[in-house]
Amino acid sequence: MSLRESLPEKLRGFLRGSRAAGQGAAPRSAASFRNHAGRSDAAGEKVSIRHSRGMEQFFGYIRDQFGLTILDLGGAYQENVSFITGLGHRLYSEDMLTILQETFGVDDFTDQSNPSRIEYFLRQSLDYQDEQFDGVLIWDALEFMAPPLLSATIDRLYRIVKPRSYLLAFFHSQDRPGTVPYYTFRIQDFNSLQVTEYGAHQPAQLFNNRTLEKMFQKYESVKFFLTREHLREVIIKR
Repeated sequence: MSLRESLPEKLRGFLRGSRAAGQGAAPRSAASFRNHAGRSDAAGEKVSIRHSRGMEQFFGYIRDQFGLTILDLGGAYQENVSFITGLGHRLYSEDMLTILQETFGVDDFTDQSNPSRIEYFLRQSLDYQDEQFDGVLIWDALEFMAPPLLSATIDRLYRIVKPRSYLLAFFHSQDRPGTVPYYTFRIQDFNSLQVTEYGAHQPAQLFNNRTLEKMFQKYESVKFFLTREHLREVIIKR
């Protein structure tokens, strides 16, 4: 049974599968990326619940509103679907890591400057109308992108998000080359996440505050929160 089929009937109408899977098909979860990459099995996973100031800020913006349209780029997890639709919002879901892996390969950054492949990736993952979304949960998907693809993705996000809306992204705060964990993120509450760590990957580049400010220079503002797990939570205001 697919994830969509396992959801309550009233939730299914809120959720759109990724375009690569076809209209109305079940969304691809981040687990498909992990399994396809062969990084680790369930026994190697590390699960923790932690406070998230970035998520607190994100949901603080939408908490008292109703009928917004939110995009989750981490795949379709029932916890996230239930939480966001339970607030009265419409949720669209894309598994950006799986689409990235299918387009370019795992930890292979050599083809991420190819304009035709970049355009193909954007069509598969972010093919939406201008100013369609009131918020985007990016999670850590941007860490996997080399500069040409990253720049094109950030520009596309700018187009599809409404002015004064918020995006939430995570980046590792390491200051030297090395591997970093893969993560999945499941919403527990307005300010807490279940974070599952599994396997490791080589980031496409290192990200510090100055790098991130330059990346999002078209946006109105960028705000940083550093966690004890060496994850930099970033709230970007469109």
